[in-house]
Parts: sequence; structure tokens; C-alpha cells
Amino acid sequence: MEPEIVQDPAAVDVDAVHAYLTRSYWAQGIPRETVARAVAGSLCFSLKLAGRQVGFARVVTDRATFAYLADVYVLEEFRGRGWARRLMEVVVGHPDLQGLRRFVLITRDAHGLYARFGFTPLARPEGYMEVARPGLYLGR
Repeated sequence: MEPEIVQDPAAVDVDAVHAYLTRSYWAQGIPRETVARAVAGSLCFSLKLAGRQVGFARVVTDRATFAYLADVYVLEEFRGRGWARRLMEVVVGHPDLQGLRRFVLITRDAHGLYARFGFTPLARPEGYMEVARPGLYLGR
């Protein structure tokens, strides 16, 4: 059986996304209400298999100049089937994400996946700044 990629934010199983993100390296301990707010404010892509949320991606964007790809995952038991690649094909092909001046992401270990879609290391990393709060969710 092949999964479908659903772009309706109402179709996101927030409990399932939260269950994954709370144990991820990038959002460990994230509260459910924070996930719900993030979903509500993002362009969301749900990877569904027989109605079950088995993967997810979201994009924070103004839909004109800038986008940030976040929270991309496929559940461990469904990896190695090309589903992350299919999910990314739908994400980068979305009409609201065409012609952007900048589309960014942060990853620790999936550079190969994103490189297939044109993502490269920062051309000028010295120009980027951040306010980082590692472990923010764990302190709650």
C-alpha cells in the first residue's frame, strides 16, 4: 500500500506529530499545545497510510519571499521506501513555495535527502544570526 500526502491542516493528527516530535533531537519534550500552534501557523504536509499519520513536514512561510522547512520525519518503521523523497517532492512543488528568494532548513543528518532538492550549505553563514534556546521544552 502506498501512502498519500494530504495538505489539509485539518487532516494533521496533532497527537501523532507531537508523539514523534517530543522524542526527536530537535524538539525533544515539546508541549502538545506548541505543536498545535505550529501546525495552525504553517503550511502542512501529512504522509498518511490508511489514515495513519506516518510522516510529516511543515513550512513556515510568507508565501512570497521566504520559507523555512521544519519538522520533517517519516516514522522509523516506514523508512527506506522513498517516502521522505516523495514528501519532499510535494513540498518543494507546492505552488505557494515557487519563486521564493530564500528557502532554508536545519538538519543534523539528512543532508543527502535535501541536496536532491537543491538545498546547499549556507553561502554566507556569517550573515546568519539566531536566538537559540537548546533544551527549552525540557525545562517546562
